[in-house]
Amino acid sequence: MKKFNFRKVLDGLTASSPGSGSSSGINSSGGAGSGSLHPGGTAGALREEIQETLTSDYFQICKTVRHGFPYQPTALAFDPVQKILAIGTRSGAIRILGRPGVDCYCQHESGAAVLQLQFLINEGALVSASSDDTLHLWNLRQKRPAILHSLKFNRERITYCHLPFQSKWLYVGTERGNTHIVNIESFILSGYVIMWNKAIELSTKTHPGPVVHLSDSPRDEGKLLIGYENGTVVFWDLKSKRADLRVYYDEAIHSIDWHHEGKQFMCSHSDGSLTLWNLKSPSRPFQTTVPHGKSQSQREGRKSESCKPILKVEYKTCRNSEPFIIFSGGLSYDKACRRPSLTIMHGKAITVLEMDHPIVEFLTLCDTPYPNEFQEPYAVVVLLEKDLIVVDLTQSNFPIFENPYPMDIHESPVTCTAYFADCPPDLILVLYSIGVKHKKQGYSNKEWPISGGAWNLGAQTYPEIIITGHADGSIKFWDASAITLQMLYKLKTSKVFEKQKVGEGKQTGEIVEEDPFAVQMIYWCPESRIFCVSGVSAYVIIYKFSRHEITTEIVSLEVRLQYDVEDIITPEPETSPPFPDLSSQLPSSRSLSGSTNTVASEGVTKDSIPCLNVKTRPVRMPPGYQADLVIQLVWVDGEPPQQITSLAVSSAYGIVAFGNCNGLVVVDFIQKTVLLSMGIFDLYRSSELYQRQPRSPRKNRQFIAGLTELNDSPVPLELERCKSPTSETRENSYNRSRSSSISSIDKDSKEAITALYFMESFARKNDSSISPCLFVGTSLGMVLIISLNLPIADEQRFTEPVMVLPSGTFLSLKGAVLTFSCMDRTGGLMQPPYEVWRDPNSMDENEKSWRRKLVMNSSSANQEIGDHQYIIICSEKQAKVFSLPSQTCLYVHNITETSFILQADVVVMCNSACLACFCANGHIMIMSLPSLRPMLDVNYLPLTDMRIARTFCFTNEGQALYLVSPTEIQRLTYSQEMCDNLQDMLGDLFTPIETPEAQNRGFLKGLFGGSGQTFDREELFGEASAGRASRSLAQHIPGPGGIEGVKGAAGGVMGELTRARIALDERGQRLGELEEKTAGMMTSAEAFSKHAHELMLKYKDKKWYQF
Repeated sequence: MKKFNFRKVLDGLTASSPGSGSSSGINSSGGAGSGSLHPGGTAGALREEIQETLTSDYFQICKTVRHGFPYQPTALAFDPVQKILAIGTRSGAIRILGRPGVDCYCQHESGAAVLQLQFLINEGALVSASSDDTLHLWNLRQKRPAILHSLKFNRERITYCHLPFQSKWLYVGTERGNTHIVNIESFILSGYVIMWNKAIELSTKTHPGPVVHLSDSPRDEGKLLIGYENGTVVFWDLKSKRADLRVYYDEAIHSIDWHHEGKQFMCSHSDGSLTLWNLKSPSRPFQTTVPHGKSQSQREGRKSESCKPILKVEYKTCRNSEPFIIFSGGLSYDKACRRPSLTIMHGKAITVLEMDHPIVEFLTLCDTPYPNEFQEPYAVVVLLEKDLIVVDLTQSNFPIFENPYPMDIHESPVTCTAYFADCPPDLILVLYSIGVKHKKQGYSNKEWPISGGAWNLGAQTYPEIIITGHADGSIKFWDASAITLQMLYKLKTSKVFEKQKVGEGKQTGEIVEEDPFAVQMIYWCPESRIFCVSGVSAYVIIYKFSRHEITTEIVSLEVRLQYDVEDIITPEPETSPPFPDLSSQLPSSRSLSGSTNTVASEGVTKDSIPCLNVKTRPVRMPPGYQADLVIQLVWVDGEPPQQITSLAVSSAYGIVAFGNCNGLVVVDFIQKTVLLSMGIFDLYRSSELYQRQPRSPRKNRQFIAGLTELNDSPVPLELERCKSPTSETRENSYNRSRSSSISSIDKDSKEAITALYFMESFARKNDSSISPCLFVGTSLGMVLIISLNLPIADEQRFTEPVMVLPSGTFLSLKGAVLTFSCMDRTGGLMQPPYEVWRDPNSMDENEKSWRRKLVMNSSSANQEIGDHQYIIICSEKQAKVFSLPSQTCLYVHNITETSFILQADVVVMCNSACLACFCANGHIMIMSLPSLRPMLDVNYLPLTDMRIARTFCFTNEGQALYLVSPTEIQRLTYSQEMCDNLQDMLGDLFTPIETPEAQNRGFLKGLFGGSGQTFDREELFGEASAGRASRSLAQHIPGPGGIEGVKGAAGGVMGELTRARIALDERGQRLGELEEKTAGMMTSAEAFSKHAHELMLKYKDKKWYQF
């Protein structure tokens, strides 16, 4: 007896509202359930036996983590004490990275591009400047960073920001050339302003341009260096409010960097030159070099040939060697074909590191955060447009570090994804052991330098694997356990085919000029380790996993599959056999595949040729996945093969099935034979479902759709759907035009196969026993069941033929069929049968003699009267649950009327099955099984890009993912339990670390150093002396990260106690330091008093003339 749940009643009311879909027909006795029960004796009894355990309380949508390279990066920052890295993007996102497992994503609500990032070093905070001229202060002392304050500039545009180390005053340069100062603690603008017309000489008549650089002098924090775009540099005295000196250069400035002693600074310019300036002689550069220019003319006193601009330069000193000068750009114009480069000058050695992508930003990592000490650089972080690399400066050959983050997801564009949660635990170790042998060599032997934060595994321990298919034909297996991502193994499917020479595509059967090896669909059986992939060039490859290397020839099959319109409208049905000879079929109709290569350049019609050529010579296959069989569709009478729209494999049966808009192909990959190659209407005809009449294909489809829905749906629920042929045509056309799985076919004239499913089930109505079956779903909502007759004895499976016969059973839904699944009479999800993996190339004699071990996951023939299975079918519009073998429709749920479903999967959640759907209007919906009661309906993400539709996938344990950008994977959960535990699973960005002591800091410097200068800045910039800035200049906006941020950072009572303990420890450390300083001061005072007393006694009795 189920307990009454008020939330379920609300779910039922929500489900009946127009926005969330409704059930088919009136469900007056179903309570809160939105599915509809079809009355029937055995079906009703079957329904009473199942007690559904899932309720709405189990579900909640929450983003978990984002993997991959930040799309379109714009800014970079590094905290040298916490050792964490921040990357800003054009879409307003910020990614913060630390040690592996510490990876945080946060987003500006405005979506404005990030211009610059500045860490408050070792303070657990970050300042971001956006293109909408707003400054934001982020709190990083919580696992989900939040904005504490924002400051919106109204009259000026921000161009550059600088925050001195251990200072609370932020310098902000603007496009007008002015420099403003912001208090970081209150985020209020100071009244102290450095106006551009006061910074430059009064005699200068031209505007100096935007501020491109701000930095305080390492020698004197009371002096500020201001760089303007036109080549003017001003050394500003903050106390006297005047310029100490001015520097002029006739080339635009891009960046400036100080020598640590504060006596020299270096500028990079738009002509590819570097100028070194000395504060004692500002009239002309102390040194001018064009690193990549011709140097002959420099000796004659003339400027060398101009080069490309040096966009940034960093000048870093070393105690025991020459300084490092590192810059980006500056190459000669006559080397236009050269790739973007980073140049490292160390003494007389010049090293040019060529990059694969343009350089966005780079930072030199140094041992000390203090700008007035020897910097001792040890690495360079280079942010490229599509990659992040770190160069080791401690070795003379400058190797790069091996990147622990999954930054190469987009190495080739992702075309499809698959997600497997709670998979066999040994798979990750097996795949890693194979993949590690193929890793690149030559990396630095030192540890990854970005090692900040803290992370632990958390409570979630089940193994997860993500598979990505790519445009170059590669497949990548990723370990996704515990919300991390690490590549395990890479498979290159293109190695099966011969390489195409340039311009050879039109002479062969190639139908895609770009990326002919692109992966379209993936099917993987983790238990048997059978892997199958279909490509854009109409091929299917079956892989088997082996630990041993082999050299063998690749077996390939070529299949003719055509769509024959003429045969459909032929009035003599008896002349066509159930399995027609494909070689004698009539020419097919013209298909709209987007290809122009229907006729060869020589004028010869292409026929019976595949799109790609499989290698015919023996091929060496390393351990891992090895190609077992390649199946290719061929050209037919000048028509290219259509792209594959559905794919399924059964390791237990040894059969692979795939289909497109032309028909269905079933292949025995054990015996390497084609079992079935048949057009869709031939499948209908072989089942003897229709009377053959002379009619157009369009009218025939109207008749089929209307007939199937009338015959197979529950009459009380479906009578209202009996419409005129005209209205039915419009509905079917709408459904087909919205199908995401058949985007490349002619939807107005063809019915495509959109879903396939192997299962031990009842092939015909009222069958007494189960048998191997193949469920076939089409784009018009038709479901056909094909019976598979397999040899009974295991030995006969390798020799006896397999019979494939349409059973004559058909079911129907609205919209293209997306997925199937099966449940037993107790409500447990039935897994398709599979073969236990064994190495096909094992050298072990005992393993060679093993028989095939099959796991059927279903009971054998049951003699009890009644139904024994549920079959769940979901289409673009609705979901239905049928009981088998009676084929009674128990439940119908119209999921959406105004939109269409992009992805649907039957998944396991808390040991119970449910149906998860992602709709094109952005809704994620969860329904219980088998009753189809709505558990969750959340407007999560509007469909803005077909990339999302192509890559969105659900998996067990409440997990899902999609490709949120061309370079990033977004993972989410629909599990309430995981949402509750997510805080414990995420990494900590901030860890309490003591700031390193400054070098060579004596007593007087320690006593009058930091605190005195901070006090002076407070007096200089504070409201008491500088006043407040005009309210119209900038607007302060309180952030949402106040109280909520503190709550999120704590994560419970233990978190609060931990924070309090850390705060007390820090306070104790500061008190201890203060006590030590006080004791030192007392000792010094006593020594001073003693020396003064001795001096007084020494000269007490002497006259003035005796000195």
